[in-house]
Amino acid sequence: MNRLTAMVVVAGALSACGIKRVPNDVVDRLPYEARIELLEAENDLAIAVDKLDEARNEVVRTRDQIRRAKDRLKGASSESSSANDQTSREVGQLAVSEGEARLEWLRAKQDVNKEEEKLAEQALTCAYARFEQSRLTAARKAKVEGSEALSPDDFEAQVKSCDARHAEMRTAAKDVGAQAETVKASWDKAKAALAKKTFDARASPYVE
Repeated sequence: MNRLTAMVVVAGALSACGIKRVPNDVVDRLPYEARIELLEAENDLAIAVDKLDEARNEVVRTRDQIRRAKDRLKGASSESSSANDQTSREVGQLAVSEGEARLEWLRAKQDVNKEEEKLAEQALTCAYARFEQSRLTAARKAKVEGSEALSPDDFEAQVKSCDARHAEMRTAAKDVGAQAETVKASWDKAKAALAKKTFDARASPYVE
């Protein structure tokens, strides 16, 4: 799906969510010079589409990492249980601890990813609200017939409401991020213990 098509699809979805729009028949009558003034708002909207796409891709990538981490932990557990000397058992136990910590971190990371996805969705909604506000401003400036019946205050209010909601969501996301950093610190500690026991053997299947 190219960017223009994506924007059209998004516009339809956001309209269904209640974003007030400038009627197409008003926009269609915009003179060329007025349309030029909309380029910045269109670009901001396209950037928001791209950021949401990237946020969703990160969720998919981390889901794959979690799957691989589970396989890796399973392998470490098997290696640990089959160890036939003390050193191997100790390394195996550390590898299992590292694998468990890695999996916990990836799950925490996925929680962060999902918060980022929600933020990107809200940011896109806000970008779309600003885009519609810009279209109304351009239409009223050009004195396009029908634009006088639309209230600028209504379009400004929906932008402010959207931005306020985005700020609230960002505050909540910070707490999720802080929790994830605590989990990551535990994984870093487990990695360091394993690396020390294996003399920092980076070629080890258990150490990054």
